[in-house]
Amino acid sequence: MFRWLAVAALWVIGGLSFILVFLVSLWWLFLTVPFLLLAMVGTWDLLQARHSVLRNYPVLGHARFLLESIRPEIQQYFIERNTDGTPYDRDTRSTIYQRAKDIKDVEPFGTERNVNEIGYEFVRHSITAQPAPAETPRVRIGGPDCTQPYDMALYNVSAMSFGALSANAILALNGGAAKGGFAHDTGEGGLSPYHLEPGGDLIWELGTAYFGTRTKDGHFDPDIFREKSQHSQIKCISIKLSQGAKPGLGGVLPGPKVTQEIADTRGVPVGKTVVSPPSHNAFHTPAELCQFIGRLRELSGGKPIGFKLCVGSRSEFLGICKAIRETGIAPDFIIVDGSEGGTGAAPLEFEDHVGMPLTLGLMTVHNALVGTGLRDQIRVGASGKVANGIDIVKRVIQGADFTLAARAMMFAVGCIQAQKCHTNTCPVGVTTQDPKRFRALDVPDKTTRVYNLQRNVVDNAKQVVASMGLTSFDDLHPSMLMRTVNFNDQRTYAELYEWLRPGQLLEDPPLSWVEDWECARADTFVLTSAQLPDPSRRAPVYTEEVPLAV
Repeated sequence: MFRWLAVAALWVIGGLSFILVFLVSLWWLFLTVPFLLLAMVGTWDLLQARHSVLRNYPVLGHARFLLESIRPEIQQYFIERNTDGTPYDRDTRSTIYQRAKDIKDVEPFGTERNVNEIGYEFVRHSITAQPAPAETPRVRIGGPDCTQPYDMALYNVSAMSFGALSANAILALNGGAAKGGFAHDTGEGGLSPYHLEPGGDLIWELGTAYFGTRTKDGHFDPDIFREKSQHSQIKCISIKLSQGAKPGLGGVLPGPKVTQEIADTRGVPVGKTVVSPPSHNAFHTPAELCQFIGRLRELSGGKPIGFKLCVGSRSEFLGICKAIRETGIAPDFIIVDGSEGGTGAAPLEFEDHVGMPLTLGLMTVHNALVGTGLRDQIRVGASGKVANGIDIVKRVIQGADFTLAARAMMFAVGCIQAQKCHTNTCPVGVTTQDPKRFRALDVPDKTTRVYNLQRNVVDNAKQVVASMGLTSFDDLHPSMLMRTVNFNDQRTYAELYEWLRPGQLLEDPPLSWVEDWECARADTFVLTSAQLPDPSRRAPVYTEEVPLAV
């Protein structure tokens, strides 16, 4: 009853002031309009049935929704500590911004991290530290069947499509790649004019919808691919099997964002929502994937062909390894995407609980290739929150040859982690197709920042390696990376994880790999229940009760 009386009082005050407008002065409008508006809002709140808060607290309840809408900004700017923010904490973001601006990024007074926390990682330095090498190493991409190998940088721009990113953001990223001599992955959205204009090296990514090289019914078009793949800027072609933040899901681009430019780039109708299939229709088995790799290599004139995936099942990847050996057709590179990777939008369940994190996925791929005798001819890339020099060093220790970054590069072009990527209202013009918003992104300035970030991150990685007493990234070893496993014990990666010997899976698979190795098939990705091993034959994992560490 009180709520109705309060709203009625607003109507009475508004009505009386409205009368005074005619009897006394027009100045009473300044009182009339607000009270009548509040009265109308309060009446609507009491009558609507959608929000219980507004029915119980008409007018005042809107303050809750207002505060909730700015909660991320309040949290980020006023509450969170330097090491608290997610997905990237403030210290990491600040370091990226400083390196992108090429200003001093040293920190005073010591680390803010809890170095005794379980899970904390550090590398072993050496008393005989070396000066950082002047030359920056590159990784040769190209197996025996590749006639146009490419020398990949240690740190590159990971996959982000035109459509997900604005034209100006793409121009800045590729301009930085051109200036710094590193690669820029196009993402699955096709090859746009903005990828080509600055002249930077490109990794052309083919997703499940084959954007930019598709038939009208969504199948791969070899003729279009042959023509486009001859472009001199395209140095590698990557088949996207899955993406870290949403493995098993196809992307969705809402119709309002499908402008004429995006439609031309992707080969789709203007203004219609575009949904990528969850898997490829050009192949359905590991052996067919290998055949598709061989076909792309032939159509492209011998350029490096590889694929990107977020690892889900170890046996599925081992099936690919078996298919490579059976067909004799190997990818030139494999990019491992971690489940902690970024995306414009994905269901929370997929972002949080589907797919292997990069550390586990990377070591799985590396060990599988080593165990099947394929590691020497296939290069491995790592993508997933690679933001600084120590990240590069750790990923190389875990099995990578080179790394790629998406969100760190977005920070370099102005991203402020507003997390509005899916709304087309990005406040800094990075992830929007609204020209009024992306015009704020100054391409020449952000081009320089992308170049600076890549150069400074690689330089810091070289310095870390030198501090370990090494002269080459090739000398890094799992025994050099430490992890705190409980309050009074630290272990190296060599001790914590199993590392296979070359060809070990072909000769004598270790017990921990036997089941996955036996399940792996070159003629199918997914096994039926009848093809899976009998769980009753599985040896017990624990033979005695193990007390928890205190």
